[in-house]
Amino acid sequence: MGFVYPNEVEINWGLFIVLYPYLTGLVAGAFIVSSLYHVFGVSKLKPVSRLALISALALLLVAPLALISHLGQPLRALNLMWTPNPTSAMAGFGYIYSFYLIIVLLEIWFMYRKDLVEFAATREGWTGKLYNILTLGAKDISPAALHTDHKVVSALAIIGIPSAAFLHGYVGFIFGAIKANSWWSTPLMPVIFLLSAIVSGVALLIVVYAVTCWLRKVKIDFDCLMTMNKYLLIFLILAFVLEILEVIHMAYEAEEEWPAVKGLITQVIPFSYFVVQLGQMVMAMFLLFMATFKRIPAKIRQIMTIVSGASILTSVLAMRFNVVVGGQLISKSSSGYTRFHWPLWHEGVIPTIGFLILPFVILFVLVRVLPPWMDGGAAVSVTKRRGAFVPKPVPVRGKLSPAEPTGGELWERFVVAVGRNLSRLGLRGVWREE
Repeated sequence: MGFVYPNEVEINWGLFIVLYPYLTGLVAGAFIVSSLYHVFGVSKLKPVSRLALISALALLLVAPLALISHLGQPLRALNLMWTPNPTSAMAGFGYIYSFYLIIVLLEIWFMYRKDLVEFAATREGWTGKLYNILTLGAKDISPAALHTDHKVVSALAIIGIPSAAFLHGYVGFIFGAIKANSWWSTPLMPVIFLLSAIVSGVALLIVVYAVTCWLRKVKIDFDCLMTMNKYLLIFLILAFVLEILEVIHMAYEAEEEWPAVKGLITQVIPFSYFVVQLGQMVMAMFLLFMATFKRIPAKIRQIMTIVSGASILTSVLAMRFNVVVGGQLISKSSSGYTRFHWPLWHEGVIPTIGFLILPFVILFVLVRVLPPWMDGGAAVSVTKRRGAFVPKPVPVRGKLSPAEPTGGELWERFVVAVGRNLSRLGLRGVWREE
C-alpha cells in the first residue's frame, strides 16, 4: 500500500513481542491489587489478596518465554545478564525482571509460611515432604514470628510497587524512545503502558476471581468485587484519557509524520483501534459506571463488572498489537504501509494462544499447592497487625460499616507505611512517628 522500501516487507516484531508487554502488564496490575490490601489497608480486597500474588507469579513465569522464543537462540538471552550494554534500555530487562521475581517469591513465602508449616505437619506422603521442603526449615509459628512475617510482607509489598512500575513502565520507555517511529515516539508512551497494565491486571483478577468462585461453587464476595470495580473504573478513565490525548496531541501538532499516523489508524488498523481497543474501553467504562448504582440488582452489577473485565482484557491486548505491530506497518518513507500476515505456526496464532493459556495452567498447579482462598486467618490480616491503618467504621442505618478510603487517605497511608517500615529496619533517626 503506497511506497515502501524493499527491506520493510517483513515485520520483525510479531505476535510474540505483542505478548511480552501484555503479560508483564497483567503481572504489574495483579500485584497492585495485592498491595492495595497489604500496604494501603483496603480490607475489602482481602479475599483476592493472595490470589493476586499467585496470579502475578504464574504470569511472571511465562512473561519472558515469548520474548526468549523470539530470539531464535534462547540461550543468548543470558548475554544480557553477563555482558550488558549500559547504554541500552533493553539491557535492564534481566535485572528488573529478576529483582521483581525475587520480591514476589519472598512475599509469597512469608505470606504462606504458617500454612506451609501446618501442611507439612498434617499432610502425609510426598505432599507432606513437599511442604516440608517449602518451609526451608523455618517452622517457628509463634505469635512473635508471625508478627515478623507480617512486617516483612508489608515491607516487600512497598518495595514491590515501584518494582512493578519499573517492570512495565520501561517497556513503554523502549517504544517511546525510538525516535525514528512516529507512532511510538511520544513521552506519554511509558505512562500509557503503565496505566493500561494496571487496568488489565485488575480486570484479569476480576475474571479469575469470578471463575474460581463459580468452579468452587462459592458465593462471590460482593463488596470485594465492587471495590475492584471502583479502582478499575478510576484507572480505566485515566488510561482512556491519555490514549485519546496522545492522538489529539499528534493531530494538533500536525508535524510531517502526522499524515502517516492518521492513515495508519483510519485506513490500516481502523477496526482493531477504534472498535476493539477504544470501543471496548468505552463499553467497559459504561458498564463499570452503571454497576455502581445500588438500585440495580446485585446479580446484574456482578455480571456488568465481570463482562467489563473480559472486554478490557481484549481491549488491552488490541492496544499492544496496535502499538507493536502497527508501528512497524508505517514505511520509513512515510508514504506507504506494509502488511501484517497472520501465520499459524512459528511465531503465529497457535503458539500465541498456547502462551496465553500456559499461565492459567501454572495458576491451576499453584493454587493446588498454595490455596489462596483459605479462610480463618491464613492470609495476612491488616486488621490485626500492629501499626496497621484500618478505615474507621461509620454508622449506616444503625450498623457499622467500614468507610472506603479516599485518594488522599490512601496516599497518607502509603507515606506513613513507608516510614513505619523504615523505622522497623532501624532508620528511626530518619523517621519519627508523631
